[in-house]
Amino acid sequence: MTRAMQRLGPHGPYLMLALTCFLGWGFKAHCGAAWTGSEQYVTGCYSDAVPFWGLRGVAAGEVPYFQARMEYPVLTGALIWFEGLVARATGGARADAADFLNAVALGNAVLAFAVLEMMRNAGVSLRRQYAWALAPPLVLYLGHNWDLLAAAIAVAAVLAAARGQEVRATALAALGAAAKLFPVLLLPLLGLRALSARGVARAALLVVVAVAAWGAVNLPVAAFAFGNWREFYAFSSERAGTAASVWELLAQFGWLVTDVPTRNLLSFLAFGGGAVTIVAAGWRRHGARPWMLFLPVLAWFLLTNKVYSPQFDLWLWPFIVLFATRWRPVALFLIGDVAAYFAEFWLFAGMEGAHPSATQADVASAAIVRGVAMLWLIHAAVRDDPPRWVGSREGAKTPRASAAG
Repeated sequence: MTRAMQRLGPHGPYLMLALTCFLGWGFKAHCGAAWTGSEQYVTGCYSDAVPFWGLRGVAAGEVPYFQARMEYPVLTGALIWFEGLVARATGGARADAADFLNAVALGNAVLAFAVLEMMRNAGVSLRRQYAWALAPPLVLYLGHNWDLLAAAIAVAAVLAAARGQEVRATALAALGAAAKLFPVLLLPLLGLRALSARGVARAALLVVVAVAAWGAVNLPVAAFAFGNWREFYAFSSERAGTAASVWELLAQFGWLVTDVPTRNLLSFLAFGGGAVTIVAAGWRRHGARPWMLFLPVLAWFLLTNKVYSPQFDLWLWPFIVLFATRWRPVALFLIGDVAAYFAEFWLFAGMEGAHPSATQADVASAAIVRGVAMLWLIHAAVRDDPPRWVGSREGAKTPRASAAG
């Protein structure tokens, strides 16, 4: 494998990523602009782009928040509006949801290449570059929705922190939270490092930077369209959960049935307690580079959150590529990801009388496989030394990619 990668030269990961993106586009686009016979669930071609085209004013060119409902944060809403503009420009008067899906897939492909370029510039090994370029989650989710925007910004934030640019990393993490909430998990890690190494004043500066960056893109929208702006936060608080989350699985099997406020509280307490434990356990080994603890904290967040949509695996995958030190839990995670994806959509297919179908037990089995892999990754991230590219990045003036580490 290593020899084959080396024969392709430095452009090999880019060629493989182009192939992966093509497959990801085809996986969603083959269903076209509308669905019949539950094919979006049976074949797995479901994409948020199709309902958003008509239901969120994309076809009419409505501006998110000001003219149309939007259950995503501001930067994601801006991306949706821009991709709708591209779809209408390329499709003309006959533009439809298929054109919008094409624009979404293209936008995510650009983001995927940006992530690869960031990894390359950071000196990430060639093997890890290929792990991103050939990522099965990219096939599943390239045309699914817009979560890759926040993931790409989070990667930029973590790699900025790795270069010692903590102010830049803080601003990027705050902007990532304006696209999807999870990059905010990096901010306490950066703040703790600043507080322990440089004192209260430096930590306070990072707080100001984070608030300013997040506020710069959110406050103008909140000031003029508060009701639609807050929908993401209200929707996140009020929804009960999704089929593959641990809380929904416990409820489905009658082990822990709770109302939404109680589930919110339990989820928060479980995440908070686990995150503190992860940071405390990993600080001795990784306190000088706390951004490495973003992987286990994010994995724990996904495990304890009441919502675990299939595409959330795409949040985690770039950081698995960057920081994982053991290949077996990585392989198990990928198996669980694919299994959970089809189990959940085939569950929906069965609800509509279509086949193949799945049961809640099938979803639980897939979620257990994925959950075991994530717990394994958390353990390894806390206990293991950093991968070799991290050490070479800290000590090198010019980043270089090797085949290992």
